[in-house]
Amino acid sequence: MGYMNKGFDDNNQSTSPDAVLRNGREILLQAFNWESHKHDWWRNLETKVYDIAKSGFTSAWLPPPTHSFSREGYLPQDLYSLNSAYGSEHQLKALLQKMKQHKVRPMADIVINHRIGTTQGHGERYNRYDGVAMSWDERAVTSCTGGLGNKSTGDNFHGVPNIDHTQHFVRKDILNWLLWLRNNVGFQDFRFDFVRGYAAKYVKEYIGAKPIFCVGEYWDSCNYRGSNLEYNQDAHRQRIITWIDGTGGLSTAFDFTTKGVLQEAVKGELWRLRDPQGKPPGVMGWWPSRSVTFIDNHDTGSTQAHWPFPSGHVMEGYAYILTHPGIPSVFYDHFYDWGDAYHNQIVNLINIRKSQDINSRSSISILEARPNLYSAMVGDKLCMKIGDEMWSPSGREWKLATSGHRYAVWVK
Repeated sequence: MGYMNKGFDDNNQSTSPDAVLRNGREILLQAFNWESHKHDWWRNLETKVYDIAKSGFTSAWLPPPTHSFSREGYLPQDLYSLNSAYGSEHQLKALLQKMKQHKVRPMADIVINHRIGTTQGHGERYNRYDGVAMSWDERAVTSCTGGLGNKSTGDNFHGVPNIDHTQHFVRKDILNWLLWLRNNVGFQDFRFDFVRGYAAKYVKEYIGAKPIFCVGEYWDSCNYRGSNLEYNQDAHRQRIITWIDGTGGLSTAFDFTTKGVLQEAVKGELWRLRDPQGKPPGVMGWWPSRSVTFIDNHDTGSTQAHWPFPSGHVMEGYAYILTHPGIPSVFYDHFYDWGDAYHNQIVNLINIRKSQDINSRSSISILEARPNLYSAMVGDKLCMKIGDEMWSPSGREWKLATSGHRYAVWVK
């Protein structure tokens, strides 16, 4: 394991984002859902750190840690206040300390597309930030959302002031805040919220705060014809890849294309899981080392359920992402709220991924992609299948490693 012996920091991980992306052995946990703010969250997670580490996760994505106008954290106001609906600054720091001891990197949810003003300014809109740290005037808000700044460099997040990242003073303040989260608070990884809202080049600049790992949420709609998902999603995955390119390849992105295709495929359309070039159909098929694959998150699943994965097929989904290239991410609800059977099956799949040394760039050969059967060989020591049809790899060297409802995994 030559990659482990250089660049150690106090957390036994190489500190350079480059090294982590090259290594490609990350497994993420989204450690909250839409209702977590009601449940003394920092304390709850502290009781689970040992299990999170033992299960094989390298990084846990936490909800937005700063003071927010909405309890969920996605309408930030005072960015330097770490007292939120999830708990106090003291409780957060205790959690981060425990994660550090167990070598699970804490990932901060970075919400910098928009910010709720504290006082009314130009046009009697709440577009000033008086009386809090990072006290900006109306120039910090885009002209399209009621400020005196420039036009937005992305899509508007409607109904609230959007931050104008073209302003030098804004970027300087944001970078200093990110450096504070990284060096003073103890967050090591960043998840960038709603990155469609501002140009990717600014994310590239903000990665100057040197997080170990980054992921961006570039979420737009897949290509549908009426309510039918189209087979070809190249335009969709290209938009995500163009965003990753804009960050200089320094950030990964959530693979919304894979989620969109996979959740249709498991309903008896598994042919969707091979694109016309014979590759996986998501970002994973084109740039796997930058693809963070997932089944659901706090928006798509949980109580919001904007675009949920079909619940009877969730383990097929995990059997796919946890055996495939890309960087898999597991959702809190499935891991902790759906009972021990799900938790233990997911841990089995993570253990197999690690024991067979599957990484973000592992080779993949898709063997079958028919309506009710998908099978693939990943690397040269793992075979898997999902779907109703019977299938197993030929050759006596293959041993069944785990199986469940409509999925099975074999190893050499």
